[in-house]
Formats: sequence, C-alpha cells, structure tokens
Amino acid sequence: MKEQGTLSGLTALVTGGGGGIGRVAAAALARDGASVLLMGRNQSTLENAAAEVKNAAQFGAQVAWAAGDSTNATDVEAAVHAAEKLGGRFAISVAAVGGSKNAPILLLDEKILREALDSNLVSTFLALKYSAVAMAKSGGGSIVCVSSTAAKLSWPYLASYCMAKAGVEALIRVAADELGHLGIRVNAVRPGLTRTARNAALFETDLHARFVEQKPLGRTGVPEDIASGIRYLAGPESSWVTGQSFAIDGGHELRRATDLEVGARSAWGDAAVDAALAGRLPSG
Repeated sequence: MKEQGTLSGLTALVTGGGGGIGRVAAAALARDGASVLLMGRNQSTLENAAAEVKNAAQFGAQVAWAAGDSTNATDVEAAVHAAEKLGGRFAISVAAVGGSKNAPILLLDEKILREALDSNLVSTFLALKYSAVAMAKSGGGSIVCVSSTAAKLSWPYLASYCMAKAGVEALIRVAADELGHLGIRVNAVRPGLTRTARNAALFETDLHARFVEQKPLGRTGVPEDIASGIRYLAGPESSWVTGQSFAIDGGHELRRATDLEVGARSAWGDAAVDAALAGRLPSG
C-alpha cells in the first residue's frame, strides 16, 4: 500500500461542502490524501458530510468543517484561514454553491435575480478571491468552480440561472488569465442534471424522462460523475489546464435544452405564465 496519495500534503476548501456534489468531490480529494475543510450554512448537514468524507479519507488526510455563508466575504475569508490551519499547503479550492428559480423572464424580479447572482456568481467570486490570496502565498494551486449546462444552452424559464452561470464561466476565464503568473489555475466543470437529495423529487416526475431524451448517453448524472471531473482539475494531472469549463452532462449540449414550461406552471400558475408568454407583466 502506498504511504502517500497523489494529493498528500495539500489542503482544500470546498464551499457548498454539505451538498451532493460538494461532499462527494470532497471525498474524492480526501481519498487521494488531501486534507479538506467543508463550508456550508447548515451545521448538522456539514457534520454528516464531514463524517462521510472522513470515511473516505486516506493517507492521513484531515477533515473539518466550518459553518458560514458563502455569499459573505467575512465568512469565506475565515473558512480559507481555517483550511490553512489544517496543515499542508493550501492548494485546492472548490466552489460548489448554486441554485435558482424556474420562471419566465417577465415573472422575474430584481430579488429573484439577485438571489441567483449571489448564490452562483458572488459565492464563486468570494471563494476564488480569498483562495487566490492564500495560494499566492503558498506557491499556487487549483481553483475549480461548478458551473452548469445552463451557462451554454439557451434555456427558457431559467434566465436567472443562465445569467449567473454564464457569469461564473466569464469569471474563470478572466481569473485564469490574471492569476496564471502566480501558479494558480482556474477552471470549471459544467454538470448536466445530476441527482442529489435537493432535487430528488424531480426524478420521480415525467420531467426526468424529458432530460434523458436530450442526453445521448441515455441517463442523468450522479455526484460521482461530477466529482471525478473536479478531482482531475484539482490535481497535478491537469497541470497545464486553465481557463476551461468541461461539460459533464451525458452529451446534453449536443442536443437542446429540456422544456421546463411544466415546472414554471407548477411554480407560478397557468395564468401568470400565460401572461408572461403573452408579453404582459404580472399584475398586483
């Protein structure tokens, strides 16, 4: 048995570490020897996730968690400092926070839009910013962001999510260009629909079959699919890769966005959606 893993001696931060993709990505890093700090809002969720990651950890990897808001600069900076204290060289940061509401454009308001931008783009920016400062001191590293097929496909009823994830991909390109001379790589994975506890109900509806129809490989994803891509971009195997976003989506981008009108109608009601599609603003 090897005494060291490929990532032994390195430390990672995973924001959104309690979520389905975040916790499995953290486990993939710890399995190869990286010490990992999980950040998220819910303490009990983080404790459960940390226990799972510890079970996967090998080669003496340490696992810790820190509750905090990934859209709050003070909390994110504190999480980076906590990760640095785990030992090893802080060299990996995974930004896995996201989410948005399903709505026609004319039913969006500034509150919904700002929530989407905060959750997806601001959280990524803050993780990148404070991780880059720590990596610059320690000799560089790899920042991996979680985007979405919504960043590339034209997806009716997901305008706020599409805008936010497209912003994430613009950010990673600029950051990769600016930070490369510091030995810092910045990339993203672009998942297709991936089953997690948060969206499990969708997989019991007809909408799941509609997603599968648009995937040449004939299935939706599981967190391990995405974690493998994150692990690759985090490690030395991708040492000459930066500024890229890799689709891990079963081939969905080769076809077209899944029709989400049924979901919009379920959330907002037929009258509101019909009005929006007719070019009218919601009343009242």
